Amino acid sequence: MSTSGTPRSGGQRPAGGSSAQGAAPRGQQRPPSQGARQGSPRTQGSRPTGTGASRPQRPTQRPTQQGLVRPAPKAKVRKARLLVSKVDPWSVLKMAFLLSVALGIVTVVGAVVLWTVMDLTGIFDQVNDLLAQVLGSEGGSFTVQQLISLGQVASFATIIAVVNVVLLTALSMLAAVLYNISSTLVGGIGVTLTDD
Repeated sequence: MSTSGTPRSGGQRPAGGSSAQGAAPRGQQRPPSQGARQGSPRTQGSRPTGTGASRPQRPTQRPTQQGLVRPAPKAKVRKARLLVSKVDPWSVLKMAFLLSVALGIVTVVGAVVLWTVMDLTGIFDQVNDLLAQVLGSEGGSFTVQQLISLGQVASFATIIAVVNVVLLTALSMLAAVLYNISSTLVGGIGVTLTDD
């Protein structure tokens, strides 16, 4: 019993020595200084939060690219080819009537203004003198104003305007009907539309 106890006591390590010897190998395998060394590269590799001089700057964009303004692409001219295959006779009748009435008013006003200008400029007096020289005393006191007075000119222009209104309206409507008939055979008039 005593011999068996001595080897055990001799083989056992003291508590203090075992703790000191066990700490040494552990410290040799992973010393605390290595942890500090391992941590130092991390701090060196991390980005410093100092001034911008030590911070690696990103390559800035070229100032010429920021100032450039690209022109808008030129749009293509669109073209559309259409055929006037039918004309509404009623719409043609209305438009022709209005235009012929306007033309009739212009005719009456133009005739009156023309007669007034000829009278004011003395053209009628010159014509009367010429007739008096040609006819002599046989012509008597014949004047152009008696033959062509302002009232006669205005009434004659009004009659012409009314006839023009009726004729132009009827002819335009007839032309629209004839166009519709011919467009069924030919296809109509081609029209090209562009947005230019």
